[in-house]
Amino acid sequence: MATEKAWKRRLECTVTAGLGVAGGALLALAVRRQSLTALQARLERLEDTARSQRDSNLASQQRLHWELLSKAIDDPELAEVLDLYEVPVNSKQRRQYIFANALYTNLLFYYRIGNLSHEEFFKHVRGIFQSPIVREYWYATRHQRASITDTDEAELGLLVDDLLRQLEDADTEEWWVVGEPPDHP
Repeated sequence: MATEKAWKRRLECTVTAGLGVAGGALLALAVRRQSLTALQARLERLEDTARSQRDSNLASQQRLHWELLSKAIDDPELAEVLDLYEVPVNSKQRRQYIFANALYTNLLFYYRIGNLSHEEFFKHVRGIFQSPIVREYWYATRHQRASITDTDEAELGLLVDDLLRQLEDADTEEWWVVGEPPDHP
């Protein structure tokens, strides 16, 4: 009987110790989970701040870009600095090309900050490229885009090139139905 009591006491101690260890482990896991949740929330706040800062930087860059292009549109001598086209252009064409650049760049920035989806970008580009002047600009700046690789700008440039081929090959006057935006992750 004494052996049985001792055995029961050891069993109770073992069970109690096991429960204590298990309880401690659960408590440690709960504390660790709470710490991980807090760290995850902090990381999400930091990512939001970084995204917001990136968008702010892009907006500032877009304003600066527009200011520079506006000066070139208003001053033919400044516009000559931007004359990097494959074909000779007169002053009027140069101003039109600068404006076409501003239109396209505006869409590009809107896409980059998430105001346009890939599909929406495609549809807007399909609209602005109905202008023969915008198409001329695009073809006159082909070599400039060729130097841009492995960026969203390069990818979108290829999308526009493909769209223009589809528009030129289309047997319909209904340009708004030509082409499908490629799948985008």
